[in-house]
Order: sequence, then C-alpha cells, then structure tokens
Amino acid sequence: MSREELVAMTRNLIEHGAADTMEYADEVVRVPASSYTDPDLYEQERRNIFRRLPLMVAPSCELPEPGDYKAMDICGIPLLLTRQRDGSVAAFLNMCSHRGNPVASGSGNASRFTCGYHGWTFKNDGALLGVASAKDFGTVDKAALCLKRFPSYESAGLIWATLDLESKLPIADYLSGYDALLSAFGFEGWTLFSQRTIPGPNWKTAYDGYLDFYHLPVLHKDTFGADFYNRANYFFWGPHQRLSAPSKMATRVGSDIEEDLSLLSDDEIPNDALLSGVWTIFPHVSIASFYGGGQRGAMISQLFPGETVDESFTTQFYVMENQPETDEQVKSAHEQFDFLEVVVRDEDYSTGKRQHQALQSGMLKEVLFGKNERGGQVFHQWVDKLTHASDTELLDIFTPEQREAAE
Repeated sequence: MSREELVAMTRNLIEHGAADTMEYADEVVRVPASSYTDPDLYEQERRNIFRRLPLMVAPSCELPEPGDYKAMDICGIPLLLTRQRDGSVAAFLNMCSHRGNPVASGSGNASRFTCGYHGWTFKNDGALLGVASAKDFGTVDKAALCLKRFPSYESAGLIWATLDLESKLPIADYLSGYDALLSAFGFEGWTLFSQRTIPGPNWKTAYDGYLDFYHLPVLHKDTFGADFYNRANYFFWGPHQRLSAPSKMATRVGSDIEEDLSLLSDDEIPNDALLSGVWTIFPHVSIASFYGGGQRGAMISQLFPGETVDESFTTQFYVMENQPETDEQVKSAHEQFDFLEVVVRDEDYSTGKRQHQALQSGMLKEVLFGKNERGGQVFHQWVDKLTHASDTELLDIFTPEQREAAE
C-alpha cells in the first residue's frame, strides 16, 4: 500500500511538472508576528507541544546494538534511551528514584547505570538493581523505585518518545500512517555516518525554512544555484507533511542523466524519485535525501527549542545506506555533510536569526504565507491548534476516526 501511495504522489508531481503548474492554497494567510516573539506563547509551545506530543528522539542506527544508550535533555526534561536485550528501545526519565540525579550522560553501551551521587544502580531496562548500603538505608520496595518510563515507539528506522509519563496518546495514532511511508527509505538497515548540533533562531522561524522551496534559488543561489526549483506540492498526514517539486524529470542517485518519469510504468519508477523532496515529522524533524560517498544518504534534521524564544538547536544526523569503506568514499561523504552544514548554518539559520531579531522590534504586526507556501500555512495552523488543545481534545484530534474525517 505504501508504494501505491508513493506512486500516486509521484504521478501528481509528474502531471504538474509536465503542465508547468503547482497546487495552491486557497488564499494568502497572515500570521501574527508575535507568534514568533511572544515569550509566554513560547513557553506554552514548549510545554504543550514538545513536552506533550511524540517526538522523534533518535534514528534507530544511533542505537544499533543491545546495551546502546543515549542521554539527552529536551525542553528541561532529562531523557535516557536504551536498546534492550530483546532489541526493543525504552525511554526513561533520566533521574535516580532516590534524589533525582541523572544516572547517565552522553552515549555509549552499558548493561547498568550507577548514580554518581549515592551509588544506586539500575539495569538497562530501568529496574532498580541495588541500593547502596541497603542495610543502613532501610527497607524499600525496589520494584516501586524503577526508572520512570516514557511511552516510546520504533518504526521505519526511527525512534519516538512522549515526554509525558501519563500520556494516553498512542504514538502510532499520532503518526497518522506516515511511518508506513517513511519505511520506504529503509532506514532500519542504514548506518549513522556523522552527526553534529548547530544553534539556530526561534524554532518556528527555523522550521519554516524546511517547509519552503520558494526561497531556494534566492537564499541558496551561491550553493544550490539560482536555477534551482522554487515550487512545491504538499502532501499531508495529520500534521506531518512532504513537499516535493512538480517535475516529470528525475535524476537517479549516482547518475547525472535525467530521465522522463512519465515514460515509465509504475513498477519502473525508481525509489529515489518516489522519495524525492523533504519529509517533515511534526513538530521538529525534516528528512531529505542526498548522495555522497558513492551511495544513498539522507540528512535527518532534529530541531528543538532553546531556553529562550530567540534560540533553537538542531542536530543533523547524516545517515547512509552503507558505511563508506574507501578513503575516497569517506572524503566524499564528509564533503556532502559539510556542504549541508554551510547551507543550513550560514544561509538558513543566519538569515533566520536576522529575521527574528527584526521581528522582535515589534514594528511588523503580521507575516505572510502565500498561496504557494501551503506547507507553512498548515504548519502554523497545527501549532496553534495543538498548543491550545486540552489533553482530552488532543486525544480526540488523533483518533483514527477523526483523522479520516479531516482528510
């Protein structure tokens, strides 16, 4: 079914490319400039979106082996991810049940975690293994003092967690079937080549750029080129979306030769064409395919808001279908990844920081999203809707029945 849906989207892009058209939104939309700069709204977003909705916390290839772990902080919540002996992934509150000190930092491989404050020890599965000086401490129910566990979910080679211990929102429902399409990338068998974290502007300012091809030939004229496409058609699954350029022509990965997709049967359309464009996972991830080191690669950008309204942080994961083997392949992969850093850091985020600083002057009351910027329109509608939804309303929004009715 996922390939059939991918082919249908590709046929849509082929038809619009042949006709030199694109799909437009109904109207130009105005968004209050204060939605980017209001610190109170920003805290609401951190609380009601990033601390309440499922987040893509890691590609599966970051934790490939049993015992692998990663500790991270998201909007003030300490998170510990661990790969279990049975191959599943667990997400824990990274706080010792004794006094709350984090039990792990950084990443690595471990079968147990010992708190550096008093020496309480926990198994990789969160169970409390030992209380230091137990005879002196007193009798406790160790089964009741395990690491607290967050809801988590692994699918399509990606790992999600919800940073709400009481969340009743099924992560699969939230994804709205989107992960079935993402599985076409085959990330389950890929390898993590490199990663880095770069600072950025307000999280919505930063994320707007991932939903916008309109700026590509202007802002990126010196990197991608002034002749780069600036149109996109958008496809939606709940709040998640894909944008891709309308075109009947495609270049196979590893080749400089373009081919006319309209001449191919459904079975002949290459996977590269089916997965073209940018795939975004609300509220903070974008996935785009690239080619470096002699094989398929993708940059998975994971965006989180910072401590203040004017900052964010993005971790860029460069994942590859196969680990580069030769010096030339490694060099080529690094060059591709370094190029993408320049594009995002020095062009997208540098511009976003200047834009946000100007908006903080309060002199502009609204910003505009044109009929050709449908992705940004829909993104801001979902941000507003989910920021202000109650917990009960949140469950209703993502029930399969409600989702199907909305679509």
